[in-house]
Amino acid sequence: MKEILREVGMISRSLDSISNIEFKKYDLTKGQYLYLVRICENPGIIQEKLAEMIKVDRTTAARAIKKLEINGFIVKDDDHYNQKIKKLFPSEKGKTVYPFIKRENDYSNMVALSGFSESELETIFNLLQRVRKNVEKDWEFVKKGNKRDY
Repeated sequence: MKEILREVGMISRSLDSISNIEFKKYDLTKGQYLYLVRICENPGIIQEKLAEMIKVDRTTAARAIKKLEINGFIVKDDDHYNQKIKKLFPSEKGKTVYPFIKRENDYSNMVALSGFSESELETIFNLLQRVRKNVEKDWEFVKKGNKRDY
């Protein structure tokens, strides 16, 4: 079997490394930009949904969110119906940085996908969605404390 997931991992780590270097000037540390983007795209999202969206555990998400809040990129606001729930919103600082992060993402997509036809792009997208859905099943299973049998 071809090492497809190794290739996906190398692509992911390369793009993550580039982003971490380029976003350093905005005081965004490792991986925080991903949380900020999702909060900008989904203002009012709650921490649990954000963690699920990014596919990290709640503790990892809580640390990243706390750092973003301390550094002034996001604000937490009480839910009107449930005081235990905190909704996450980009601050003015976060809204200012978001367009740069979006441009970097668009550029990285353009570079990574250059030379592919529309048909090939559609195929890649559909196949990767299928891979993600397969992995999500295991992620949910293991997240609940279960062990995979391999």
